[in-house]
This record gives sequence, C-alpha cells and structure tokens, in this order.
Amino acid sequence: MVKNIQLRVPLKEEEQTGILAQKVSRHLGIPSTDFAYKVLRKSIDARKSTIYFNYKLEVYINEPAPVTEKYTFAYQNVSNAKPIHIIGFGPAGMWAALRCLELGFKPIVIERGKDVRERRRDLKAINRDHLVDPDSNYCFGEGGAGTYSDGKLYTRSLKRGDVRRVFESLVHHGATDQILIDAHPHIGTNKLPKIVQNIRETILQHGGEVHFNTKVTDFIIHGNRLKSIILNNSTEVSTNRTILATGHSARDIFHLLNEKRVLLKAKSFAMGVRVEHPQHIIDSVQYHCKSTRNHLLPAAAYSLVHQVKERGVYSFCMCPGGFIVPAATAPGEVVVNGMSPSKRNNLYANSGIVVEINAEKDLGNYEKYGVFKALQYQKDLERLAFTAGGRTQVAPAQRLTDFVEGKVSNDLNATSYQPGLQSAPLHSLLPKLIGGRLRQGFKEFGKKMKGYYTKEANIVGVESRTSSPVSIPRNERLEHPEIKGLFPCGEGGGYAGGIISAAMDGERCAEAAASAL
Repeated sequence: MVKNIQLRVPLKEEEQTGILAQKVSRHLGIPSTDFAYKVLRKSIDARKSTIYFNYKLEVYINEPAPVTEKYTFAYQNVSNAKPIHIIGFGPAGMWAALRCLELGFKPIVIERGKDVRERRRDLKAINRDHLVDPDSNYCFGEGGAGTYSDGKLYTRSLKRGDVRRVFESLVHHGATDQILIDAHPHIGTNKLPKIVQNIRETILQHGGEVHFNTKVTDFIIHGNRLKSIILNNSTEVSTNRTILATGHSARDIFHLLNEKRVLLKAKSFAMGVRVEHPQHIIDSVQYHCKSTRNHLLPAAAYSLVHQVKERGVYSFCMCPGGFIVPAATAPGEVVVNGMSPSKRNNLYANSGIVVEINAEKDLGNYEKYGVFKALQYQKDLERLAFTAGGRTQVAPAQRLTDFVEGKVSNDLNATSYQPGLQSAPLHSLLPKLIGGRLRQGFKEFGKKMKGYYTKEANIVGVESRTSSPVSIPRNERLEHPEIKGLFPCGEGGGYAGGIISAAMDGERCAEAAASAL
C-alpha cells in the first residue's frame, strides 16, 4: 500500500536522528519496520516565530520504496540523421538539442559566445578591467545568461511542459538530486558550468554538433521560407528547420530580422534597480531572530509585490547570500544582475526590484521606434546608468532611504559588486514611470517586512534585462506565422522567463521542428 502524507518538523527537532521515521510511525500508527518512505517535497515555513520544515512524503507500507526513477533519456546516435539547426546554446537551445537526440534528429548548435571555461576570462575582464566583449559576457556564451546568473529553478510555467522531466535531466547531467524535492530548488553559479559542459558532451557523444564563436550574421529567405543562414559574414549553411533560441539580449538578431522584414512585435517587460542588503538583515526579518541564523536554515529569501498606479512593482531574481554582477552586452551601457553560489554563503542578499512597463500605454515618446520602442527605452536607461556611474562598469547607486527621500547619498554601503559603485541621484535620474513607483513600492515593502527599509541597503542601477522587450510571433505549430522553417524559442522570442520555462520551450520547439520533418 502506498500513501502520500504531509508532516511538519519544528526546527529544534530537524537534526534528530530518524525524526521523519518517528513522525510517520506516529502518524500512521504502525512500527517503523513496516514501512519505507521517499521525500517528495521539502519546504520551510517561517511565517511565525516557530519555524517548521514541511515534508510531503510517499510512504510504502509493507513494501519497499522503488529505487528506479520515472524518467529515462534514450539519446540516439544521430550522426547521419536529418539536421535541425539551433541558434543559441542557453537553456532553450540546450534542451532543444537534447530533445532532438531523443527524437532521432541531429542538432547543429550555433553559439556566438565561448564555452564555459573560456567565458571566465571575459567575465573577469568585465569585473576587473571594465571591458565588455559583445559576444562573450554574462549573457552570451555556453549555457546562456543562466550559467553565471545563479541557477534558480523555480517556475510558474507548470502547464507548458513536463517540469519534472527537466529537473531529472539536470540530475542526469550532474546536478544534486536535492533539486527534485526542494520547494525552491537552486543549483548555484559555481556548479552550473560543469552541468552545462556535461550537456554539451552528451550532444557531441551522440553525433550532434556544437559550434562556438560562431555568429549568425544573415538569414537567406526565399518565398517566405528560411533557406539558409550566414555565419560570421562568410559561410552559408543550408537549413530546413531552425530553432531561434538567442535569448532576451541578442539585439542584433532582432534588428537583422527586422531588416529582412520578418514580423516582430514590441513587448511589455519590466525595469528597475537591484537592491542589496546585508544578508543578516533579511535573515533576522524572515526567521524572526536577532542572532546569526541556525545552520539548518539557508540564507533567507523574500518575494515582494505591490501595485502602484496600475503597475506592478515586484522583486525579481532574488539572490540570498549572493553577488551583484555586471550584465552589459555592449560597451557604453551598465546593466546589473544577481547570482548566488550553491552554498549561498556570501554576506549580502540582492534582488531586482522592478516596475512593469506596458509597451502600448507607457512609451508614447518612443512610438517613432515602432517595434523597437521598448528596446530603445531599455537602451536609453542603460546608457544613462553608464554615464551616471562614470562611463565605466562602475554602477550608479544610492542608499535605499536616500532614494526614497530624494536625497543624494554622501557615502554608500559596502557592496558585492566588483566593478564598484558611484553615488548618483537615481531618484531624479530614473524616469517617473519607474522612479516614482519604486519609491512608493519600497515604502510599502518596508511595511510588509519590518527592517527591510533601511539605510544599510543600497540600490544599484539599472536592472533592465528581466525579459525581452521584443517578441517574435509564432503560430500554434510554434513556427513563425510568415517564415516557414523558423521556430522562435525561449526568452528571446518572448516565450519563457527563466531556466526551466526556457528549457521546456526548447523541448516543445524541437518536437515541433521534428514533426515538420
């Protein structure tokens, strides 16, 4: 007999040997020798002064717990199979390629950036020397933006595909199986590169191809069909089916498609700042404690949202025990993002705090840019941040309380952001559309989380790459409605918002492209 049960374990009991078995035994009224169990889900409930660990268990009464996993990955040798071209090797591109192997098609991956090992040098150049390589940075390269931007696996896109399957695939390629049970699973920036490398090796071992330092510079379209792609301005490659998974920051691809008169649309997105607190402040607020957190508790996270003048103001990509990193993809712009290592043991907590931008209602002054009005708005604020920071990768910043009160900060708090911070009047530099709502939002967040609103926190600008400001339409077959053979995919097309949703969309696009063949 199999039963699903839920248990609550107080923090003070969590480390006791065999505590789960004891509680299951009491709950079912049978001795522990008569059952076995598996943990399906684990979460922390810290809403009250007593902290609990919540467990969802599958209990097997008078029978052993199964040892085999539900998922297997039957990757085929596709050396001589029909090809499907995949542009971009972020989560959407990676899982599109893996799905191609299962379906018996040969993925040929084209990635403008470098492999994960070579990428490190360019990330070091951004942090230390303020040099931005447009093709190799925190957004571009093997694994995409997620590789060096935390590895959070939480998604609300539960109806878009098989979430568990993607998690099992990650474990298959080296991730800890803890992600299968954590309520808010996380891998960590330090662990992701090896997993990404393992995925690449799976693709190569089964006959697929992955080409780095290879940039798509033109699309050859005849009779409303994508016939071939030009690589590095020289090599023409014929293609029958192409999955476009270039991510939300590949602006050159958007412009190239527009030049080829491929239908695009302006898309609503969100922009704001990144706020950074000492981690101990967030811990004390969330865990109701004044001293250092219990070693059983992870660095505390938070999720905040408030409506201000019909627009949402909300936390985005919250990174407990993490770092703020420079995420610019071209010289002359400053963009910030966040990441956490697997242990989440850094001294600071950071999160994007962003404002919804309605592309149809909020950007009247940008109508002349057509489908690129939201993109141009995004660019302008990134250039403003570059200028306000001193025209390097130093970022403009302000104490949180000074920003809300409209005062210039005479000094700033210590930070995890390696290029450094420059005091700047962000309260007056940001447009009212964003700045006014942020100021009100921070006040409300301070009411919801006592201690959150503090002069010990910095805000750092700008957090602008939350999602793509351009969408690439597709029909019910996931194919562009006007260009046959082109399958817009993932965050770059406007169809995902994170590692897991992008991976699921990659699988779906691979299935759609394969069915057409």
